[in-house]
Amino acid sequence: MAGVSTTSHPGLPAAGAPAGSAETRLVVVRGNSASGKSSVAAGIRDRFGRGLAVVAQDNLRRVVLRERDRPGGANIGLIDTVARYALDAGYHVVIEGILYADHYGEMLQRLVGDHRGVTRCYYLDIPIDETVIRHASKADREYLAAVTERELRDWYREQDVLPGGIETVIGSDSTLRDTVDRIMRETALSELPARDS
Repeated sequence: MAGVSTTSHPGLPAAGAPAGSAETRLVVVRGNSASGKSSVAAGIRDRFGRGLAVVAQDNLRRVVLRERDRPGGANIGLIDTVARYALDAGYHVVIEGILYADHYGEMLQRLVGDHRGVTRCYYLDIPIDETVIRHASKADREYLAAVTERELRDWYREQDVLPGGIETVIGSDSTLRDTVDRIMRETALSELPARDS
């Protein structure tokens, strides 16, 4: 039937639907809770300026849809749609989130394959004990009350990398500044101009 996706997830486009252009950059930043994904995405945007969209899993899943993280969730297709729309509009895109490989891997691999510009994927590999320390240092008291150490440990997946070796693994020895510098350099975002408006 025309217009119906043939993938296992109903919200994803058919294989080979091109996204973005040769000039756009797509960055995927994954890792466990409290690994620094949101800080890295914010650092990249602050460094680059206008013209870079941050597509945050937590915002689309928890705020927009108020959906639990589960296989086949509606947020998977929404993340894909928002990222593609921004790329097609000429924005560079950073997708960030826990993005468990078994839930989001198909969508991410398809998007990476469909993107016409430079794409880089990163996995922030932070040990569980460091994750707990970082979580406790967050300023959002309401979030800290809602998400306990037990939940952090339940959610934690060691080395939940995407198949095929498409991700660069960054360890806890890399500072936030070092990680942002590296991504800016490896994507060549550091050499590109921000939008005027």
